[in-house]
Amino acid sequence: MTSAPAHDIDSTAGGTPEDQLLWLEELDSERAMEWVLGQNARTEAELFDADFAATQQEILKVLDAADRIPMVTKRGEHYYNFWRDSEHPKGLWRRTDWESYKQEDPDWEVLLDVDALAAAEGTDWVFSGAQMLRPAPGEEYARALVKLSPDGGDQVRVREFDLPSLAFVPGGFDLPVAKTNVSWADADTLFVATDVGEGSLTRSSYARTVRRLLRGQSLAEAEEIFAIDQSHVLAYVSHDSTPGYERDVAHDVIDFYNSKTFVRREDRWVHVEVPTDVGVSLHRGWVLFSPQTPWTRDGATHVPGSLVLADLEEFMAGTATPREIFVPTASTSLQSIDFTANHILLNVLQDVSSQILVCDPANDFALSPLDIGSPLHSFSISAVDDEDPACGDDFWLTLTGFLTPTTLARGTVTADPDPAGSTVPQVVKGAPARFDAGDFEVSQHFAVSDDGTRVPYFQVSPRELPLDGKNPVLMNGYGGFQTSLTPSYLGALGPGWLVRRTAAGRRGSYVVANIRGGGEYGPRWHRAALRENRHRAYEDFAAVARDLIARGVTSREHLAATGRSNGGLLMGNMITGYPELFGAISCGVPLLDMRRYTRLAAGHSWIAEYGDPDVPGDWEFVRTFSPYHRLDDALPEGIDYPASLIWSATSDDRVGPVQARKMAAKMMDMGVGNVRYHESLDGGHAGASDNNATATMLATSYEFLWRHVGD
Repeated sequence: MTSAPAHDIDSTAGGTPEDQLLWLEELDSERAMEWVLGQNARTEAELFDADFAATQQEILKVLDAADRIPMVTKRGEHYYNFWRDSEHPKGLWRRTDWESYKQEDPDWEVLLDVDALAAAEGTDWVFSGAQMLRPAPGEEYARALVKLSPDGGDQVRVREFDLPSLAFVPGGFDLPVAKTNVSWADADTLFVATDVGEGSLTRSSYARTVRRLLRGQSLAEAEEIFAIDQSHVLAYVSHDSTPGYERDVAHDVIDFYNSKTFVRREDRWVHVEVPTDVGVSLHRGWVLFSPQTPWTRDGATHVPGSLVLADLEEFMAGTATPREIFVPTASTSLQSIDFTANHILLNVLQDVSSQILVCDPANDFALSPLDIGSPLHSFSISAVDDEDPACGDDFWLTLTGFLTPTTLARGTVTADPDPAGSTVPQVVKGAPARFDAGDFEVSQHFAVSDDGTRVPYFQVSPRELPLDGKNPVLMNGYGGFQTSLTPSYLGALGPGWLVRRTAAGRRGSYVVANIRGGGEYGPRWHRAALRENRHRAYEDFAAVARDLIARGVTSREHLAATGRSNGGLLMGNMITGYPELFGAISCGVPLLDMRRYTRLAAGHSWIAEYGDPDVPGDWEFVRTFSPYHRLDDALPEGIDYPASLIWSATSDDRVGPVQARKMAAKMMDMGVGNVRYHESLDGGHAGASDNNATATMLATSYEFLWRHVGD
């Protein structure tokens, strides 16, 4: 842990003279940590009893269950997986072959035992992924770059790993802990975007420069090959090693919704000339575009959220005629795409329920639905390995729902045998139920927000729910960064919330609010709550709460809400803006002090989402959704605040814990008696670094909320 730089705790640099809590921004100072540990002890003394332990253990059983689906990534002849369980809390990086994977109990080859590594090296490593080096034709994958975080945060150490010997390469690539982006350029060269000293980082704390690192070189010796303005978010360079389409691609991420993409031609970077708010991706000979706002080119206007495709070389030469592959409607949005050898796979939402479309380039890019059925569920589709001649058109299909355990199937897109253009996917793995959902049902409803917008939400409740306002309900929301909240199995929330009973025998209900700011209806839904329109996300969430109360599902005394990160900011605005609607709130790893958020951790990177508080015109509207400042808008004796659990993690280097600390401390100083604070000492922005820590985090939240709105 490191202390915040001095300029970040200076009240003249974005703080206010009357802010007496800036000392809590000193991340690991003795005074700040004494306060944190004292609050942890208070919260744990109240919550960590036998009921809590029972809930924590039930959740841990779900997280550690041996019959979970081990999701895999195919590389060459092997299928790779990362796995945690009770015997391996830090996890195993492992692989198997297809015939073995299809078995109920596959035979896994362990590549890296992270628990053993942590014990041997005396560092609590958290596995953060691996990048494989494409081998020469006919050879097996042999090298990887393994990313390891020392505390679960975004900063990682990158080390070269040899698969045949199952060991780190002596004298191989080894990059120190930092917020690093890295790509193999070839077997002896990396493209590295990382901290290399003064001037190498953006104001958002990410890499500003990219270097070409040769084997045996130090970072200081490596040649700088790409750089961006310090006010932008980050730079990175990747090497596309697809046979026949090898190229280097550079990215200047200006902010979350604006970027520039460059393709290296000989010794210079050539810009792919489109507006900065048009997303660019490359696949083989194609360039694909996804506009965030209307994009007019050569007399044609492409609406936000559409998918547009062109030949890359023709586009770079100025001779291409881009064509639209997908155009959203008022009720649909494109969530993601992937490619098999001969087709494009599209994941689409229709009123927040999944649809799968298969695009056939050989048939004039015709779209065909993959008929799966199951409304109010989520599907995702992705290619197995588009470069393997034996299975180039195979795809993975996952199905999940709030009450439906996840199923993994595999199918093949074929030339024309059936209307969907594919074989019927065959189930490969299926997870069992983690709780008895027989008496529960899922429904979708629409609330009307303050400006008349219809806002969808999902409700998971016992069948024949009495509509008398006495049911404990937990609402969840996010509403930011074009992130969609879709149905997914409630494996941990089932035992942690749904199946619990109040003294009167009532069981819990769960609600997911698909508010503006998210991506459920594409860019338009997201942009409707940007910056000065941020209040619409909060009005939407409040509208869903009012609708639940009006329908008799619950009442203020029995309504709880939870959210993390940007969802934590949502919760902060529910505490300060709509306290009359909620009996209890869990506010996790949150943004809360919007006057100083750009000066803390990676906050500067989110200016496009929220606005810049250092610009007077922006601060006028940012102030209206800064919970830390909204506390000053009314006397505490005039407000009945909901019981509030505010929690974070010391090692969170994305949002940081200091905003959560200050919010809780300020409420306590105001005399608000029902606020509690808890801070995990590791775990990063996820708030937990292993299954046990995750179970503890979830149980803490559920237990706090249940005690205030359940019993």
